[in-house]
Amino acid sequence: MNIQSIRTYRQDLALTRPYTIARTTTTSVENVFLEIKLTNGMVGIGAANPDIDVVGESPADTLQNLQSDFVGQLVGKDIRLFRQWIAEAKQHFAHAPGTLAAIDVALHDAFCQYLGISIGQFYGQKIQTLPTSVTIGIKNVADTLTEAQEYYERGFKVLKVKTGTSVEVDIERILKLREKYGTHFTIRVDANQGYQVADLQQFITQTQKAGVELIEQPLKVGREDELKTLPAEIRRVLTADESLKNARAALQLALEPRPYGIFNIKFMKCGGILGALDIAGIAQPADIDLFWGCNDESIVSITAALHTAFACANTRYIDLDGSLDLAEDVVKGGFILENGMMRLPESAGLGLKSSRFSVILNITKQNEYFAKVASEALKNLKRCLSRVSDSSELRSESLKLINFRKKIFIPAKWWRTIYFLQIIDYQYFTINAAL
Repeated sequence: MNIQSIRTYRQDLALTRPYTIARTTTTSVENVFLEIKLTNGMVGIGAANPDIDVVGESPADTLQNLQSDFVGQLVGKDIRLFRQWIAEAKQHFAHAPGTLAAIDVALHDAFCQYLGISIGQFYGQKIQTLPTSVTIGIKNVADTLTEAQEYYERGFKVLKVKTGTSVEVDIERILKLREKYGTHFTIRVDANQGYQVADLQQFITQTQKAGVELIEQPLKVGREDELKTLPAEIRRVLTADESLKNARAALQLALEPRPYGIFNIKFMKCGGILGALDIAGIAQPADIDLFWGCNDESIVSITAALHTAFACANTRYIDLDGSLDLAEDVVKGGFILENGMMRLPESAGLGLKSSRFSVILNITKQNEYFAKVASEALKNLKRCLSRVSDSSELRSESLKLINFRKKIFIPAKWWRTIYFLQIIDYQYFTINAAL
């Protein structure tokens, strides 16, 4: 089975909740997608949102790389040799883990769809479910408690609190959370390189009774030796994040005395599934626990990380909430989230489906006028979905929407896209009548 075609595109995904960490405030995120279509019609998808401050690659770099002749040469290749193609991509994009992650995940998805099994099954799924943490950005005490209340009402049981700007305020936030919610929440902390050793010691001492589960990346990258002076019981709960970019770094961090007792694996740092498994393979014999994290990413890469995490016996923690605050995405499905617990469905590959509302938005956002047409179309779609009761009424409402489109003047160059949207609208109603 060969690769028939490749498609690459960029999508800005708005956040429903902007957040602040030690370095910056984020209101929207840019993701880059790669679709690999096989000759049997199956489509594997990968996605990337690398952080240029962490790995030196931006989403713009990723898009340019994925549109290169090197990636184009995958067309015609045998999908059964997907690991060879990933190995070649790793050599070519040695310093672009976001690019590599998109290629790696798309090839894995396509190949496992071809086999008819999930990625987790392919690598031997060992874990069925785990609670994910949800992230509270850097806020004052009152706003921290307000956001925690929302997560409490939604059934989440693990919080990850961003810290690193004021250790005194950080301590107060943690203590107030424990005071208000008792033992309901497990609390994790991510200092995002914001502390000095003295700050870290003060934080640990004064929050000891609050039972903080772990602390991510307290010091800046390159200052790992300072952590080695701390007692072993403290280092055991410290987690390497920005310090851990690839397997080479994992080897160094696994040497005794270890600055960290936990490895945080992110696809956007290590380059996808194979890079993550390399790190996991180093951590397991060293008795280092795994904590799987993410950036603000599409369901695509979040789902791929969950499959990989569940295939590793030394996985203890997951922080895969990166798609939960997205206002839109290009896919749906992938994982199942219930009361803060994440699990995987029994589906081939990543188990993703196209998000039809997102398809319309993706096509139209590049043209302001056309976006207005799409906005009105979405209102009609939602209105129809809320009131249709049988297939005949469904068809009638679908035709009304198509006629609505025909009445609007569209420049000639947009006619092909309009026709495509009409087909999407009709298929959406007829295929999803049960909704």
